[in-house]
Amino acid sequence: MDLETLLFSQGFGSRRQCRGLVAEGRVCIGGDVCADPHARISLTPSPEFKVDGHAWTYREKAYIALNKPPGYECSRDPQHHLSIFHLLPPQLIERGVQPVGRLDQDTTGLLLLSDDGAFVHAFTSPKRKVPKLYLATTRHPIDDAQLARLVEGVLLHGETKPSAALAATRRDEHLLELTVQEGKYHQVKRMVAAAGNRVEKLHRERVGGYALPESLAEGAWRWLDETDLAALRDSRTS
Repeated sequence: MDLETLLFSQGFGSRRQCRGLVAEGRVCIGGDVCADPHARISLTPSPEFKVDGHAWTYREKAYIALNKPPGYECSRDPQHHLSIFHLLPPQLIERGVQPVGRLDQDTTGLLLLSDDGAFVHAFTSPKRKVPKLYLATTRHPIDDAQLARLVEGVLLHGETKPSAALAATRRDEHLLELTVQEGKYHQVKRMVAAAGNRVEKLHRERVGGYALPESLAEGAWRWLDETDLAALRDSRTS
């Protein structure tokens, strides 16, 4: 792949803008400035390069984990709050990453993003039944009857079939651990309400077998590697 095309594929602007970066001496390959936009770059192994001194590695597709803070909307056109895209570098936005499902503006935790349409579909399609683990802080103490109702299934307003959690456990008196497979609108909040309680705070901790890393600060993001992607495909709930 030539250097101009490589930069273009990684979200560094239009082809003209990428040629300009090279012509201005702002791109380094292997520690040396490369001034030829048509220089051939081997993709095996994935090349590392620098633009304006910042290191990047070529990735054919982008797979991202974001630790979403409260007060951000999962939209490119937010209505009332900042967009989660404010938390990402412009290169990721340019290459078209999109959230894999959505979290409400007040919900925190693990949010996946990618520019791989097949990946997005695989983790949002109800047919794939990907388990998602949430931590819900409740207004009232959680009792055994509520846990039983959540696992047996509760009927949500406007629905004709009950929604059941794969698992529901109590971490402490007001902290509920809930695993669901569906992705209905405000599902966890509605299920908890139908079981006789109320969600005060909601945090997504895991998707599939991939848990939000403790080292990933709120508002920060990281690339997912092959080990992470394999964990995501693990549909076991424990």
